[in-house]
Amino acid sequence: MTVDWITVAMDIEALEDAPFDEEIVARLQKASTFSALRPIRFSTPTFKEFSSEELNGCSKNSFPAFSITAGACALMCDHCEANILDPMIPATSPEMLEQKVRDLVLLQNLQGFLLSGGSNRHNEIAYERFYPVIEKLKSEFPYLRIAIHSALLDEARAKRMEAAGVDTAMMDVIGAQETIRDVYHLDRSVDDFESTLAALCSTSMEVVPHIVIGLHFGRTVGEANALDICARHGIHALVLVVVMPFYAKVGTFATPSTRDVGEIFLEARQRLENKQVLLGCARPPGVARRVIDSYAVMAGLDGIAFPADGMVALADSIGRPYHQEHACCSVKLGGVDEVTGGQCAA
Repeated sequence: MTVDWITVAMDIEALEDAPFDEEIVARLQKASTFSALRPIRFSTPTFKEFSSEELNGCSKNSFPAFSITAGACALMCDHCEANILDPMIPATSPEMLEQKVRDLVLLQNLQGFLLSGGSNRHNEIAYERFYPVIEKLKSEFPYLRIAIHSALLDEARAKRMEAAGVDTAMMDVIGAQETIRDVYHLDRSVDDFESTLAALCSTSMEVVPHIVIGLHFGRTVGEANALDICARHGIHALVLVVVMPFYAKVGTFATPSTRDVGEIFLEARQRLENKQVLLGCARPPGVARRVIDSYAVMAGLDGIAFPADGMVALADSIGRPYHQEHACCSVKLGGVDEVTGGQCAA
C-alpha cells in the first residue's frame, strides 16, 4: 500500500509542524515516477558555517567564496543591496587572491573556490586582471575547481574566462523585463541575459544558470520564461534559489508563497528532466525553509545546499539515495562523504 507523502513527512519530528500544501504534495508524489530514485546531493560548502541534527559541516575552508570588490556593488539591486557579498573573503587585487589561495592550499586542504564580486551599473564584473593569476594557480594546482559568477558578458569575454581555466560559470537568468527595470534598476533586456547564457554555453565551461524565485518583490513573474531560456541552451545544471526578504529594505519584498515555489520546482524538474536541477543556498529561513526544502526532495531535485533538518530522513523515507559534499552545489568535486559520517576529506 502506498503511503501519501504528507503522512510520511509529518512522521518526521523536524517536519511535524510544517504547513504543507496537500495538493502540491500530491502532485509531486504523482510526478515522482521518473524522479523518485534520482540520488540527491546535500551540499555544505565551507563559505558558511553549517551544522544540523543530521549533517555536519566542514571545519576546513576547502571551498571558500572570494569577492574581488569586497562588499562594494554599484548596481545595488533591491533584493540584495550587496548583502550577499558580506560573508565572502575580500580579494580586491590579483596578488591578494593568489596569496589567500596559496595559504588555503597549504593550511586548509583547499579543493576549489568561488570567485564573485559586485557589479558595475551595467551588471558586469571586471575579472580581466585576475585571469593571469587564475591561469597560474590552475597550472600549479590543476585539481582546483574554480567557479565564477559571470554577470553579463559577450562571447569574447566568455572565451577569455574559459582560457583562464575557469571550470564552472554561473549567472542569474531573469525572464521579465519589468523585474530587470524595477528590481535591478538596470537598462538591459531579457535578451541580454539570454545572450550571456548563449555565450557561456559556447565554451567548454560547465554553465550553471540561477533563477531567483520571487525576484519581483516576492511575486513570481518571469520564472516560467527564465525556465524557457535555460531549456533552450546546453547548460550543465540549473540552480533555483528563493528570494530572501530580510536582505531588502523593510516592507519592499514579501516572502514568496511556498506553494508557488513548489509549482516551479515541479515545472523545472519536468522541463529539464535530463539536467541537474539544484536548490541553492539562498531561501527564506524558518518554517518556510523546511517546507521549501521538503518540496525540493519530493520534486526530485538533484541537490540542496545547506539542507534544513529533516531532509535526510525525508529522502530516506521516500527512497531517494543521498550523499554529502563540502562544495558549492554548482560544482562537482568528485569525492563525496557518506551522510552518516559527514567528515571532511583528509
